[in-house]
Amino acid sequence: MKKKVYIVSHSHWDREWYMAYEQHHMRLIELMDDLLELFETDPSFKSFHLDGQTIILDDYLQVRPEKRAAVQQAIDEGKLQIGPFYILQDDFLISAESNTRNMLIGMEESKKWGTPVALGYFPDTFGNMGQTPQMMLQAGLKSAAFGRGVKPIGFDNEVLPDDHFTSQYSEMLWEGPDGSEIFGLLFANWYSNGNEIPVEEEAAKHFWQQKLADVEKYGSTNHYLMMNGVDHQPVQKDVTEAIRTANRLFPEYEFIHAGFTEYLEAVQQDLPKDVGTITGELTSQETDGWYTLANTSSSRVYLKQWNTRVSRQLENISEPLAAMAYELTGQYDHDMLDYAWKTLMQNHPHDSICGCSLDEVHREMMPRFEKANEVGKFVADEALRQLTTAIDTSAFPKQSKPFVIFNTAGLKRAGTVTVEIELERKTFKEGIPAELYQELKERPTMSYQVVDQAGNVVNAVISKEEVLFDYELPKDAFRIPFMKRFVTVTVEISNMAEFSWEALALVEGATRVETNKLVSENGRVMENEAVKVTITENGSLTISDKETGRTLKNLLVFEDVGDIANEYIFKQPEGDQPILSTDFPHTVKIVENTDVIGKVCLIQTLEVPESADERLEEEQKAVIEFRYRQAQRSKKLVPFEIQTIITLDRVNKHVGFETTINNQVKDHRLRALFPTGIQVDTHEADSIYEAVTRPNQVSIHWENPTNPQHQHAFVNLHEEAFGVTVGNFGLNEYEIIDDTIALTLIRCTGELGDWGWFPTPEAQCLGQHTFAYSIECHGAAETRYETYKHAQSLQVPFVAKQLAHQNGTLAPTHHFLTAEGKTFAVTALKRRKADNQLVLRGYNLAAESTDVQVVKDGCTLQLLNLLEEKQEQSISDQLQPYEIRTLGFEEEN
Repeated sequence: MKKKVYIVSHSHWDREWYMAYEQHHMRLIELMDDLLELFETDPSFKSFHLDGQTIILDDYLQVRPEKRAAVQQAIDEGKLQIGPFYILQDDFLISAESNTRNMLIGMEESKKWGTPVALGYFPDTFGNMGQTPQMMLQAGLKSAAFGRGVKPIGFDNEVLPDDHFTSQYSEMLWEGPDGSEIFGLLFANWYSNGNEIPVEEEAAKHFWQQKLADVEKYGSTNHYLMMNGVDHQPVQKDVTEAIRTANRLFPEYEFIHAGFTEYLEAVQQDLPKDVGTITGELTSQETDGWYTLANTSSSRVYLKQWNTRVSRQLENISEPLAAMAYELTGQYDHDMLDYAWKTLMQNHPHDSICGCSLDEVHREMMPRFEKANEVGKFVADEALRQLTTAIDTSAFPKQSKPFVIFNTAGLKRAGTVTVEIELERKTFKEGIPAELYQELKERPTMSYQVVDQAGNVVNAVISKEEVLFDYELPKDAFRIPFMKRFVTVTVEISNMAEFSWEALALVEGATRVETNKLVSENGRVMENEAVKVTITENGSLTISDKETGRTLKNLLVFEDVGDIANEYIFKQPEGDQPILSTDFPHTVKIVENTDVIGKVCLIQTLEVPESADERLEEEQKAVIEFRYRQAQRSKKLVPFEIQTIITLDRVNKHVGFETTINNQVKDHRLRALFPTGIQVDTHEADSIYEAVTRPNQVSIHWENPTNPQHQHAFVNLHEEAFGVTVGNFGLNEYEIIDDTIALTLIRCTGELGDWGWFPTPEAQCLGQHTFAYSIECHGAAETRYETYKHAQSLQVPFVAKQLAHQNGTLAPTHHFLTAEGKTFAVTALKRRKADNQLVLRGYNLAAESTDVQVVKDGCTLQLLNLLEEKQEQSISDQLQPYEIRTLGFEEEN
């Protein structure tokens, strides 16, 4: 029986990378034009794999709308192989829901055209998430193909010697943390191993002798995959002729032009019994550690912060509010939300969200973030308008100013929320704006309190009265500009249920007497019932946890070092010594001090080198690989001020930080260090539908002196009776160094890197940046999950809005639905597009099963998959280890 070689024509299409988006876009138009012509002129050209992403079709038809029928015909005939995803994302740097929506929207878009390729396609993802097997199976995909994670890939995507290759074959089984298993296909010789196949016999002989030897080295069967294409590769128009040449030269093989479906079916039928199994996330753990590309998580941090902001807006504010408002209106604008999601996901390809492209590329990303965010805000505002006009406030005193607070996160929360309460307005119809302004300014000031429906005083801090311009946009009339007199109210929230709201009111009354203000000793001590925070003589923090009796010292030390590598990879200059904030003077200022919340500002001014020295640019121009550069940091020192607002409220254990810099320094990295005193072998971090456990020590093959890792909302070190969780907002890189959690705040470089010299001056991230993060201690190891959920919820603000005095159909306090489980983390509350059914999604943070309770009055539950299709299995009260669960709510008759 002949060995069979499957030649799959494709072009890996980065929408944007080393050229601006439109440069790549126009080349895509040429590629698609060539393909449609080739389908007509060469009947032997069987198919072209369209890189697993449906957005290519949108991008093409945006310029060639008249080609829609030709594209449809090519898909109908199987010539153009599409889907199943919307874009080719970076797994680790986008949220769990973003990974799911990429499949959900990608499948929907694919099915509009035809049948998607049943393959989870991750050719160049910078590492692969551990929950891929479970996610693929829940989307009806039983196979995944990938290029990175189990085999070393180096400069210019060179496939390196594989002495430490995790699997003996290019085919393997891939098992997720929950036990799900799929077929895994590694591009062991990269996804270009069959690129530019010669037609001429002598060249073809040399080509195939080498290529066949390479592929047979890893193949577990006599079915071999040759990928005919590479990044932005024009289609090889004479590939079928080249295949005929190969069949003449190598009669012991059968060379065919094929699609993935044909290859996958054949190879899986012949898998040997000794095919290996890989488990969990694939991040090149067994390589030398240089080309894991994990440092893209700190490249252009502003992108990651914006991505987190928009993701939280859509997932945790807009969709839950719209899902609630649907019960009033029967309307849920899927089109608006799809538009927002698609716009956001256009920033999620691995060369986009990773921050490893040209400045022009990342400049174009910012309007996408802003557009998606504004759409999300519009949807949320409309839902709020619908809900707040229906909430009954008749129980509050007539002269009061009612308002409502929403908890749209999927867990019970405590904290503070700030809301503006309008006391009086003067519309521009009533007079000249300046006079109206002055009239309101001259009103006598009053004292106020916040009360609940029963008239009980609620802890709150109320500002002095102010006057400003504002406007209203009625749904059925022209805009209304006005001057308003208002106060800003900060309300303390205690144990507010998930997906709930509560109405309160501002009333005139004696100002509440404050006791036990949280800040003392001129700002150097902050304390509540759970923790005590002290700013020490060297500017570091000491935190005493009252529950466990443990004290942590030398926290919040800032470390600055040089970086002479690129957007992909960090490299500290040889001999470079860290510059620490504790070696410089500091000052402390009290920003706010009440019994509800305390804030102090810690100001430190370091002296740091202004950049790398002049050698770095020459080494970059010469395309000297970063590992062999000799550049050092400049001898010229400049002041580098770091201002950190430290926040502690009365009802929480976590301590919040908001660090602001005006960065005028190049070629460096700034981190915040949190030593924990915990000496253990592993730690946990927030990943995709998983609190993943990672080793603290590298493999014996690791050469990189650093071990950067990805995270989302938190990283944790714990032992049996004590642990520390460091949370963050859009700061995706950390490193565990002995007992210390090192959180990267910013990393600044001047070139793209990879295969040539591409200057990226804007990757130096000059200008003002603000970073938000937190720390929380816990006791016994099993209690750590509460701190995980706290860190996740800190990314989601409470929502508050003023109400009118009105009779309404909605109760002033309402718990929309219950979603409880010790280790159950909710990721979505939305409506299903097919029929507007309410959908809740979440996952088990833990490796142990847990009880879970999801209840909504008047509804029964249905089990759904990630595509939100009904499943036949019954719903267990137990959530299995690392299980991802999607539930639909069916209204009872």
